[in-house]
Amino acid sequence: MKTCIFLPPVNKPTGGITVLRQIADILHQANRDVCLVAREKGGWRPDGLADAAPIIEWTDLRLTKDSLWLVPEGWVNALAPGMEAGAHCVNYVQNWAYLFSALPEGVDWHNLPVEFLAVSDPVSQFVKQSTFKDAPIIRPGIDRSIYHTSNAKKPGRITVAYMPRKNKALAQQIKAIFEHRVGPSAVNWLPIEGMDTHQVADALRTAHIFLVTGFPEGCPLPPLEAMACGCLPVGFTGFGGWDYMRQIQPEPRYTPWIKLREVDWAGNGLWCADGDVLDAALCLEEAVTMVKKNNLYMAAALESGQETADAYSTDEQKLAVLTAWDAL
Repeated sequence: MKTCIFLPPVNKPTGGITVLRQIADILHQANRDVCLVAREKGGWRPDGLADAAPIIEWTDLRLTKDSLWLVPEGWVNALAPGMEAGAHCVNYVQNWAYLFSALPEGVDWHNLPVEFLAVSDPVSQFVKQSTFKDAPIIRPGIDRSIYHTSNAKKPGRITVAYMPRKNKALAQQIKAIFEHRVGPSAVNWLPIEGMDTHQVADALRTAHIFLVTGFPEGCPLPPLEAMACGCLPVGFTGFGGWDYMRQIQPEPRYTPWIKLREVDWAGNGLWCADGDVLDAALCLEEAVTMVKKNNLYMAAALESGQETADAYSTDEQKLAVLTAWDAL
């Protein structure tokens, strides 16, 4: 069985494209017959992926009934070549928010010969509840040789890292509420933007807290990367983040309605409802207090973060991909 993975055209870094390439490389390194299919020439391509799977152009794609055609959610029309060839078509849902966004009028998932994979347990639940179809899980992985702790955090004023591109207006509201409550000089704000992978990791290692403002999300990687670098994460879950996010607070103001899977780690962050800027600011204030006290409670939270990051290593991802492809 040859696996062909559709590579959507993008001009800026995305976690979803990186994960597609990681899957292809894992299969390639395991001597599986696999290729990436680029919809357009050029575009952004992630660095640092060794022994990369071959890439062919869209015009060179030749699928058969013995092919596995993998397409990410949001690109429903790209499934057409696979369905026309009678290939084994799989839709990899990396973000639940786009599962229905690109369906042509009059088409639904009930009448398409497509199976699903999901990037996380919450996304798998979303697919099951909305389409009645199962979605086995392939989680993303982070490189623990890049995202790790160090002694780079400086004493003194606490540093809060955040990503301005993730719901910028809400991030500004959280900052404004926080500064109105505790003062404009309580923390040092560290924007994470315009950096490559290694620069992001270096920056996160200097921060004490990571403010999470992204949603919707399938299985958000930035909070995992922040945990791996020794940050205490605070903020939104994007729904998909509940795959690994667990509350530190004994009585949080927000709890998810979905059933959370059993995990081996305890609370690893202070989490609030998506878009709830007041709760996010209050959680950020609580996190700052935790960092200042630096007691056993804080140490336990950071240790849980390390355990969480270890569970999402690229080694774990490799095992999951090969297991899934054996089943497919």
